[in-house]
Amino acid sequence: MGQKVHPVGIRLGITKDWNARWYANSKDYADFLIGDIEIRKELEAKLSHASVSKITIERVANGIRVTIHTARPGVVIGKKGED
Repeated sequence: MGQKVHPVGIRLGITKDWNARWYANSKDYADFLIGDIEIRKELEAKLSHASVSKITIERVANGIRVTIHTARPGVVIGKKGED
């Protein structure tokens, strides 16, 4: 019987990229992970009609960079980019 592997897990670093790019000490890891989950839930709820395919979260030295991959950018940023 063959071994079952998760298709995304086997492709990480080869053909797919991570959805979160950050490193934390063991004392900060849980807080960062909870923060990422909350950010994703909030964005997925607010942008459920925007055809979001991927949300990438990067933690840089003094902030967070969130990249949203969507098929309908006008819904996310507004028609003239003013939202």
